[in-house]
Amino acid sequence: MELQDILTSFASYSPNGDMELIKRAHAFAIEHHKGQTRVSGEPYIAHLREVSMLATKLKLDSASIATALLHDTVEDTDVSLDLIQATFGKEVAELVDGITKLSQVKFFSKEEAQAENFRKMLLAMAKDIRVVLLKLCDRLHNMRTLEFLSEARRDRIAKETIDIYAPLAHRLGIYWMKSELEDLCLRFLHPVVYQTIKEKVATSKKEREIYINEVVALLQKELKENNIVGDVSGRPKHFYSIYQKMDKSSIEFDEIYDLIAFRIMVSSTIDCYSALGVVHAGWKPVPGRFKDYIAMPKSNGYQSLHTTLIGPRAHKIEVQIRTSTMHDVAERGVAAHWMYKEHGKSGKDGSKDNNKDGAKETGKKHKAKGMDLDWIKNLVESENTLKDPLEFLSSVKEDLFPDEVFVFTPKGDLISMPKNSTPIDFAFQVHTTVGERCTGARANGQHVPLSYKLRNGDTIDITTSESQRPSKDWLSIVVTNKAKQKIRSHVREEERARSIEIGKELLSKDLRKIKRSINTVTKDGSLLKIAHELDIKDIDSLFADIGYGKVSAKAVITKVAPEIVNIEEQLGKEESFLQKVFQKAAKALKDTSGIRVEGIDNMICKFAKCCQPLPGDPVIGFVSRGRGVVIHTRQCSQALSFDRERLVDVQWDEKVKTTRGVTIDVNCINKVGVLAALTQTISSNGANISSAQISSKPNGQSVCSFDVTVNSAKQLHTLVKSIEKVDGVIRVERRSLERGAQFNN
Repeated sequence: MELQDILTSFASYSPNGDMELIKRAHAFAIEHHKGQTRVSGEPYIAHLREVSMLATKLKLDSASIATALLHDTVEDTDVSLDLIQATFGKEVAELVDGITKLSQVKFFSKEEAQAENFRKMLLAMAKDIRVVLLKLCDRLHNMRTLEFLSEARRDRIAKETIDIYAPLAHRLGIYWMKSELEDLCLRFLHPVVYQTIKEKVATSKKEREIYINEVVALLQKELKENNIVGDVSGRPKHFYSIYQKMDKSSIEFDEIYDLIAFRIMVSSTIDCYSALGVVHAGWKPVPGRFKDYIAMPKSNGYQSLHTTLIGPRAHKIEVQIRTSTMHDVAERGVAAHWMYKEHGKSGKDGSKDNNKDGAKETGKKHKAKGMDLDWIKNLVESENTLKDPLEFLSSVKEDLFPDEVFVFTPKGDLISMPKNSTPIDFAFQVHTTVGERCTGARANGQHVPLSYKLRNGDTIDITTSESQRPSKDWLSIVVTNKAKQKIRSHVREEERARSIEIGKELLSKDLRKIKRSINTVTKDGSLLKIAHELDIKDIDSLFADIGYGKVSAKAVITKVAPEIVNIEEQLGKEESFLQKVFQKAAKALKDTSGIRVEGIDNMICKFAKCCQPLPGDPVIGFVSRGRGVVIHTRQCSQALSFDRERLVDVQWDEKVKTTRGVTIDVNCINKVGVLAALTQTISSNGANISSAQISSKPNGQSVCSFDVTVNSAKQLHTLVKSIEKVDGVIRVERRSLERGAQFNN
């Protein structure tokens, strides 16, 4: 392989491409890899040329071909990434950096689910899909020369390839590369099986060629008689496919009859279905073996018709029917979509695509059939959206799995975590006990705070302590439901334990004043009886209610010693002047709040800012130490996480007329007159605007936030309906600290 071979291959699909960039990269690689050889003894530049040639087979652009020649310079020579950027530009430097980072990821033998995480991490780390394509080219050539390595290294690399890279090539739709990688893996992982299949296939070669020619002639004859123009070819299945069939079905080589696959290439989608009718009319199809990937393409864009028939001499044959454009996608997968975008119009390298019409037809077909490429962030979008290859490149530079990060345990296990996860989330994911006892963390050997945001490829090591317990403050930084639930559960248990101690101490103190002990009333059963009278299940729950403030110690002692007439005097309940002022203020506040708390007198009520409850909303009260009862809507996520023993029933007092503040966000078109119409609508509905804030968006829209006072949820509902009718309004939301819950109609 020489430089001229690479340039010739590149020029075949991009005649006006940047040849000078490739030549300079080649000269640079020769200079900096001078004297380096591979284990096989050949100069290292030979590997770089082979990888570059494979990249031209995928028809990648000039920056990619240059990167293939430079991809090992940063890792294997004294060349810095800054020098690469200064010499070849930012684009090439970013591609080289991406491949270098992927090369530093260490893989381990894992089960299938684990391997899928590795594959997803590769895609997530490579923000440019070309990095993954070049990495596959690099791996393929390494597999082609694997026999020169030690047996241990061969096994490790082959296992990694069959677990990670071959399925990745399949996912990207590059089937020829997938097949070759699989065959090479079989050669090194199961050499006896590989050699047996190879010999048997070779032995039957002459007979197989005769059979292929016979079937091809019959198919071409049938197509011609039905006025369908098409090319027919036959090929034996690759070795790994035969091995899988033998292994899965527990059969011998001689028992496999569908060793040959035939392909019919036609000019249009209509001809695909016409050709299918011809072959089904000529030979009996095998039930359940027909797949229509044209109507329902695979997630990587693959399209074709697959059917299995009973052919001549009762042999099963597989037939694939597709157009030339579909075949290009099948051969080059995602790389083919790149070329459609790059050369459908004037390409990045100045060339024109000879298959422009076919590319456009395929683009329309994908759009019409709802082509699913979500796993690579809708890589192939409509041609109307992506005007040129630079826009396409920009789209693929987005994270491929934006909602996930993939991190390692110290033992090498790979764990998928939600985006913005912290070491605490990771610790709870590993094991609940690890999470509960987490005291610190290291990322890649460096100490990081517990609020650190995990990054793709991090190795996370958690430090624990037997004495550590979850902190309530952790709730503000964790993102996983598991961590939140475990932390809340522990916090509730701790709060309940403290409340039991406080309640027990308060009751003991007052019991001593009437010459009783808590042990006596506990042992004689009177305390449990009182708990049941108060509809409380046990004594600890009674203590907790006293500690929370839901039940007073005086109410319990009154039941313990009903014979004491002047019990308040003995308990020393004479209120000070300050206590009287406090209770008066509390009663006044309760009366004006419009809230009645069931079973609790003179309790201060405050309204939660997170959900901004309004008269008429279903509400619940939470007993908070030092702040009285905090009122939440029953749908509030914070209220749902509270300790149920501290929740009390509350109701709106219809006799008390009050107003409450609430924030509404109005998304609208940014045009003259909208703001005036909004303020007029709010006023005409009897609501008062206490403050307003307007912010403009780049898309020609605005968000108008109004703090308004209303007398009920019903009034707010009417107000929102009126605002929605204003010309230019897109959406109206009731503000909530819970990520802006939309107004519930």
